[in-house]
Amino acid sequence: MTSLSQSNPWSPSSWRSRPAAQQPTWPDPEALAGAERKLASFPPLVFAGEARKLTHALSQVAAGQAFLLQAGDCAESFHEFHADAIRDKLKVILQMAVALTYASGVPVVKVGRIAGQFAKPRSQPTETQGETTLEVFRGHMVNGEGFSDLERRPDPERLVVAYQQSVATLNLLRAFTKGGFAALNQVHSWNMAFVKESPQGQRYEQVAAEIDRALRFMTACGIDLGAEDNLDEVDFWTSHEALILPYEEALTRQDSLTGNFVDTSAHLLWIGDRSRQLDGAHVEFLRGVLNPLGLKVGPSLSPAELVELCDVLDPEHRPGRLTLIGRFGHDKIDQHLPALLEAVRNSGHPVIWACDPMHGNTFTAQGHKTRRLSDIVAELQRFFHLCRDHGVWPGGVHLELTGENVTECLGGGDQIVEDDLSTRYRSICDPRLNAHQALDLAFSVADLLRG
Repeated sequence: MTSLSQSNPWSPSSWRSRPAAQQPTWPDPEALAGAERKLASFPPLVFAGEARKLTHALSQVAAGQAFLLQAGDCAESFHEFHADAIRDKLKVILQMAVALTYASGVPVVKVGRIAGQFAKPRSQPTETQGETTLEVFRGHMVNGEGFSDLERRPDPERLVVAYQQSVATLNLLRAFTKGGFAALNQVHSWNMAFVKESPQGQRYEQVAAEIDRALRFMTACGIDLGAEDNLDEVDFWTSHEALILPYEEALTRQDSLTGNFVDTSAHLLWIGDRSRQLDGAHVEFLRGVLNPLGLKVGPSLSPAELVELCDVLDPEHRPGRLTLIGRFGHDKIDQHLPALLEAVRNSGHPVIWACDPMHGNTFTAQGHKTRRLSDIVAELQRFFHLCRDHGVWPGGVHLELTGENVTECLGGGDQIVEDDLSTRYRSICDPRLNAHQALDLAFSVADLLRG
């Protein structure tokens, strides 16, 4: 994979000859180069073998034999970094996965938007307040959210801080998922205190109780559950949008076994809807790494262009390599998705189709960006219906959520209304589902999987 052809060679730096969208204007090129050198000297965050293992798991999704749950923060924060937040985010994802597995009878591949999701694409390069115009906030990997020249000045040292925070987050995630916390016999402990008495928490507890009974039955039959690794440990993968390309290049390493290159910043990287230009730097960079990839697919993408992107990103037609993540909006999905499904199916690319029902349903209320849970569910319902109509496995969901009791999205069991938004609105960028709403959504998706 070091090149697509002799006439189209690839290297970790070949993206630099292409137009690069959504990049900050770094005021000090020498400081940026210094940060890149420092990152390049650091150990990898993930390994090539892990990326290959995830690709294999995703190949089962592509074959309709598993389901992808990709979820986590819209943008991780340098300020809200503590073990409880990471644990509670993991708890919600594990709860959702249990509900989905129980309903569908197929494995759930769990991928977090975590340990690297520190940068966000923006619709405008600058922000104006009064008579002052500054660079837009691009996530803590680049600058700060405070509206001052110092805060908004892109600082390359933040790339190093993002790496360091990702290391700590990954260490904790690995301890939780491989050290017994995520074992299936701990299923009751994943229900958070503020969720337990809610309708969602009670429904989850019913599922957990049935799992307990099944485990006790297996033990009574003489099956040694402790000897089954898949009950004691959980594979949990990391992902983020590969937006800030100097960071991604600096963490790209050559696999000693195969000679291929792997972006060691995360197991899975995706290209956003604003940076998916065929001749652009992001497509050029990611086509050459062995990681499984995601591609956000929005209303402005034509079927022909999508097939061309599949050809570039997955020239070998490898199952598990490419996940197409639709983000249309509940009122636009019927207009755009069917032609895209048909074009990709006819092309023969064995992609995974997943649904991001969050980004196309965003609007502003009471001065805050928000989303209605009912709109999110409506888009998911149409996604499942349209996929099945076209003979395509509805392979996954891509969500922004948190384990905290926030009030950022409307609706759900808590009946959050617009006047509630300012009560506990903590996101530094886009609105996230709280744990109640995430479980609500998981049971809705479970019902859709059940058919």
